[in-house]
Amino acid sequence: MSRSHTALRIDPSLSHPPFQLPPAFAALGLEADVLRALSEIDFKEPSEIQREMIPHVLAKRDVLGQAKTGTGKTAAFGLPLIQMIDPAARMQAMVLTPTRELAAQIVGEFRRFSKYRDQVHCVPVYGGTRMKEQLHQLGRKPHIVVGTPGRMMDVIARRALDLSELRIAVLDEVDRMLDIGFRDDIRKILGALTHPHQTVFVSATIDDEIKRLAMKYMREPVEVNVSRDTLTVEDVSQYYCTAGPWDKPRLLRMILQQEQPKLAIVFCNTKHGARKVAMRLHADGIDCKEIHGDLVQQKREKIMERFKKHKIPVLVATDLASRGIDVHMVTHIVNYDLPQDAHAYVHRIGRTARMGQAGKAISFVRPDEGEQLSVIESLINKQLDKLEIEGYTPRSDPEQQRAAAAAKPAQPGPDGESQSAPEGDLAAAAPAPATKLGSLGGRYAVPRRFRRR
Repeated sequence: MSRSHTALRIDPSLSHPPFQLPPAFAALGLEADVLRALSEIDFKEPSEIQREMIPHVLAKRDVLGQAKTGTGKTAAFGLPLIQMIDPAARMQAMVLTPTRELAAQIVGEFRRFSKYRDQVHCVPVYGGTRMKEQLHQLGRKPHIVVGTPGRMMDVIARRALDLSELRIAVLDEVDRMLDIGFRDDIRKILGALTHPHQTVFVSATIDDEIKRLAMKYMREPVEVNVSRDTLTVEDVSQYYCTAGPWDKPRLLRMILQQEQPKLAIVFCNTKHGARKVAMRLHADGIDCKEIHGDLVQQKREKIMERFKKHKIPVLVATDLASRGIDVHMVTHIVNYDLPQDAHAYVHRIGRTARMGQAGKAISFVRPDEGEQLSVIESLINKQLDKLEIEGYTPRSDPEQQRAAAAAKPAQPGPDGESQSAPEGDLAAAAPAPATKLGSLGGRYAVPRRFRRR
C-alpha cells in the first residue's frame, strides 16, 4: 500500500535568528540601514557624547560639542550625517580635520557606517598624495568630502569642489586646527558658505577663540559639553619619571620590558627626535615604526594599518600625527619628550583609555622641566605620581662629569711627579657602554613580542 507524503516547508526566515538592531541607537532617531551597519560592527550602547549630540544633528541644529578624546565623537556627528545624505543630490557635507591621518580615519568610519547606504560616496582630500588622483575622485561627484583645510582650499581654488549645495559643515578637532595655524583657512572656507547650512564644531577643549568662531559662523548653536570640566580620561593612570637626555634611551627600554604593553605610542617633540628614538629601539632589537610629517602619505597609512592590526607593538610619533591615531587597545603612552604645550599633553594621552578601556601614560621629565610639569598638572587638575622602575637610577650629566674630571688638579706622587685623576673618577666620567638587549639575560632580556621580525 503506497503512502503519500506531504513535503514539510520551512520558512527560511526562521532558519537563522532575526537580525538584532541596537535599540539604544534606534531611540536616538537613527534609521534601519544605519542601525544594521552599527550592529555588524558591534555598536550596542551609545557613548554620552553620541547620546547627547546625535538627536541635535538630526534635527539640523548647529552644534558646539565638547568631549574628551576617545569618547566616540566621530560617530556622534558621522552617524546622523550619513543618514541625512540624499543619494540623488550632489555634494552635501564637508568635514575639516587637522591631519591627514584623522581625515583617512574618518573616511574609513563613514564607509563602515554607510555600508547599507551604498549609494553614499565619501572621498578624502589632503596633502601628501597626488592631486591628480584626488581631482579624479572629486570629479565622480561625491556626497561627502573629508580633508585638511589647506588642501580643501586648494581644490576649491581649482574649482574642483563646488560648495553651493553644501548642507552641513563639520569641523573636527577644532582646537588642534587652530593650534597648528589653520585659523585663516577655516575662516575663508566658512566665510564662503553664504547660503543656509548646518555647522557642527567638535573638540576636546573649547576656549574663547573657538566660542568667538562659533558666534560668527553658527546660528544659535546648541552647546553639548560632556567633559565635565575635566581634560583627561579618568581611566588613564598618569606618571612621570625623572630622566636627563642621556638617561632616556635606557629608561624607555626598561619601561617597555617592565610594562609589557600590548600597544604603545612613544611621543617625541620633533621629527629628528622620533627618527633617533626609533633607531635606538631597533638597535636594541625592539620592533617599532616611526610616523611623522617627513614620511610620504602612503607609507604613513601602511604603518598605521599594521599598528591597528597589532603587527607593530611600538609606534614612535610626533604631535602632528597624534590626532590621526584612533586605535583601540593602545595600553601605554610614553612622552619621551614632555610637550611644550600643556594641551598637547591632553591630546597625547587621549590615544589610550579609549571608549572606557584602561590605559597608562608615562612622561619623561628632565631636571629643568619641573615648571613645565607643574603647568600640565595645573591644566588637568591632577598631580602625576612618580613611577619607580626596578633597576633604574637617574645619572648625572656625563659631560659635566668629564669636565669635572679634566679640571681636577693632578695629585703629586711619591716621587714628586703628578698623577692623573684617580681611576674611580675616570670611570664615573665615562659613559656606560652600549649593550645590545639581546645579550642581556634574565629580566633585561628582550621580550619575544618586541623583537624585530
